[in-house]
Amino acid sequence: MSVPLKPFFTRSTLLLLLCLLAQCATAQTKVTISGTIKDARNGESLLGATAFAKGEAGSAGAAANAYGFYSITLPPGSYTLTAQFVGYTQKSLPVTLQANQTLDIELSDEGIALQEVQVKADREEDPITRNQIGAEKLNIQTISTIPVLFGEKDILKTIQLLPGVKSAGEGNSGFFVRGGAADQNLILLDEATVYNASHLLGFFSVFNSDALKDATLYKGGIPAEYGGRLSSVLDIKMKEGNNRKFGVTAGIGVIASRLTVEGPLGPHKSQPARGSFIVSGRRTYADLLLKGVQDSTVNQSKLFFYDLNAKANYKLNDKNWLYASGYFGTDVLGVGNLFGIEWGNATATLRWNHVFNNKLFLNSSLIYSNYRYQIGLGGGNAKVTIDSRIKDWNLKEDFEYYANDRSTFRFGVNAIHHTIQPGAATTGTESGFNPVSLTEKYALESAIYGAHEYRVSEQFTVKYGLRVSAFTTLGPGTYFDFNTDRSIARTYQYTSGQFVNTYVNAQPRLALNYVVNPQSSVKFAYERNAQNLHLLSNSTASNPTDLWIPSSNNVKPELADQLSVGYFRTIGENQFQFSAETYYKQLQNQIDYRNGAEIRVNEQVEADLIYGKGRAYGLELSLKKNAGRFTGWISYTLSRTERQFDAVNRGEWFAARQDRTHDIALVGTYKLSDKLLLAGNFIYYTGNAVTFPVGKYFLNGQAISLYSDRNSQRMPAYHRLDLSLTWYRRRTADTERSWNFSVYNAYGRENPYTISFRANADDPTRTEAVQTTLFRWVPSVTYNIKF
Repeated sequence: MSVPLKPFFTRSTLLLLLCLLAQCATAQTKVTISGTIKDARNGESLLGATAFAKGEAGSAGAAANAYGFYSITLPPGSYTLTAQFVGYTQKSLPVTLQANQTLDIELSDEGIALQEVQVKADREEDPITRNQIGAEKLNIQTISTIPVLFGEKDILKTIQLLPGVKSAGEGNSGFFVRGGAADQNLILLDEATVYNASHLLGFFSVFNSDALKDATLYKGGIPAEYGGRLSSVLDIKMKEGNNRKFGVTAGIGVIASRLTVEGPLGPHKSQPARGSFIVSGRRTYADLLLKGVQDSTVNQSKLFFYDLNAKANYKLNDKNWLYASGYFGTDVLGVGNLFGIEWGNATATLRWNHVFNNKLFLNSSLIYSNYRYQIGLGGGNAKVTIDSRIKDWNLKEDFEYYANDRSTFRFGVNAIHHTIQPGAATTGTESGFNPVSLTEKYALESAIYGAHEYRVSEQFTVKYGLRVSAFTTLGPGTYFDFNTDRSIARTYQYTSGQFVNTYVNAQPRLALNYVVNPQSSVKFAYERNAQNLHLLSNSTASNPTDLWIPSSNNVKPELADQLSVGYFRTIGENQFQFSAETYYKQLQNQIDYRNGAEIRVNEQVEADLIYGKGRAYGLELSLKKNAGRFTGWISYTLSRTERQFDAVNRGEWFAARQDRTHDIALVGTYKLSDKLLLAGNFIYYTGNAVTFPVGKYFLNGQAISLYSDRNSQRMPAYHRLDLSLTWYRRRTADTERSWNFSVYNAYGRENPYTISFRANADDPTRTEAVQTTLFRWVPSVTYNIKF
């Protein structure tokens, strides 16, 4: 839905100001206690930790924001302030509030982290009172124990074990959420967009878990501060570094090794330093193993990736903090001089946190993101090189206003400048091809948002908000209108800075939480999302060479409306958590391409696109065990995902390629002793929807296949069991020596990666199917050290 820009801003701004004034008036007789909650061992902020004050004059609580800041407003009086966070010792302090007060709190995990592994899937400790549906928080410690391919702990492989999230395929780090495509997931690393989160064609993700502090996946009820994608947001935060002392973490595995160094910035002998840093690097050495192969083509091939994470922060004073973080990663894959591809991401984030007072918090961010790839064919003067990239500059201003013990406001603005190079081909003098350079695309994506969370009563909480986005395609550039036969009807030339077109979309949000009793609650959420960057791909998951295109005069913004309802219950003093969520999603302006379309190095690629709609609905069940010697979870998803295009299957609805009826994951860890930890996971899901040949005919002696309707058939069902054993030779709060032994696909299931068809060698009139299987019984061993 498009809305007039100026009138909307006037009404919404006035409404927000009136709400703020009303809340300020009701809070005049109260005082506020605020501060930060941090880890006592290393000074890391504990985002999502909770603080609760209780006294004769009343009680109130709050969750720390993404930077550890909390604020509680209460009547003057004496209270007991309790801070807690999963995996940490609870801390209670007596406080007397007669005026506004600042109190920083440090929590200790000594002794707690060594007792048992705990699983956590919600930002606050109590999933019943939290007004959030469709969110999963990942515990980084849990990720390190789950067995994965080649023993490399991987956050993207772990989220595929959650309800509503589907793997893109065997060993692939791509994922689908509630019927959305792979490009409809917004992946953020310290607020910077990561456009391709895969290493080695998807077998690893770009996220080195040693450098990560926190990750939250939003599948529904997406907060208003996020936008730009239809299906989900994966918000990943990097560690800030230890401001007490220097430390080193390292791991040596079968296929990759990693090293992390962290420590304080500034004096730190008698008290924590004002700042800290962390640097973490990782590299595979599969290419070194190829050197021993006798075949000259193989031993001259390249197959490796490396990545580097770095972050530093510094406390200027009690009201101002500076943060700088960055990521750089590159993949190189080549077969002698025949073929080569190189791709990678680079991100940088500069943040300033400012506390205006004990109620108002500001985070200002300047963010850079760059994804690029290069393909090389041939060598010498015959070499052909194809380049493509997408580069962003993003400026964000995010405010949080803690009006009183019942109301919290969040509001802000952001603007992103996109530069997209669809493709440029440079050629050697003997290649036989002419160089080609497609027109660069420029766009400005801006948004303003506001949200209000209000606790109506002890049982009922409402959160509502609105995000308004504007996407403007900019010159210089050449744009086209097309006839129905895909020929050019009209050509438009724009100079630098000219507006090609603008799309404005209002995206409302609503979330309700009703606490039935202390053990259960019912939640509801509705949101609309808009997406203006689109990925053209001919595979089930994103590949390095897939093409991003912006909305234009031909390509409209994709829209999605989602309703979700959930029931949440804790059992046995929060030892078990059960949830049941159901959702329905409608999608507009979905994009596909015509058969035979060339999506790379094609100036008129928009002529080959078709547009339709989609729908997805399902039920997600989850049962988690949070404490004890045995912990883990069971998740089950029953779902349906469909698309409809006038030019496909006679305009009838058909299963999307990410459609799977059933998806089951069982994950568990068992503490055998203080030194031995056993972990395992079992996965089962319905085979992907595919299009197979159902017959063939001969024309002029050539066999031509006849195919079924789009995605009317299925691959065989997929299932496997992974096991791991971690042996802690030495383990304290500050040091660790451990071995991890794991086996991927423990019972050797031959899961199909692809199924192709060929003529029978003895009878060419017969066609036979050929299944390709990637992995059977993949063992691995990793040695980890921390000091």
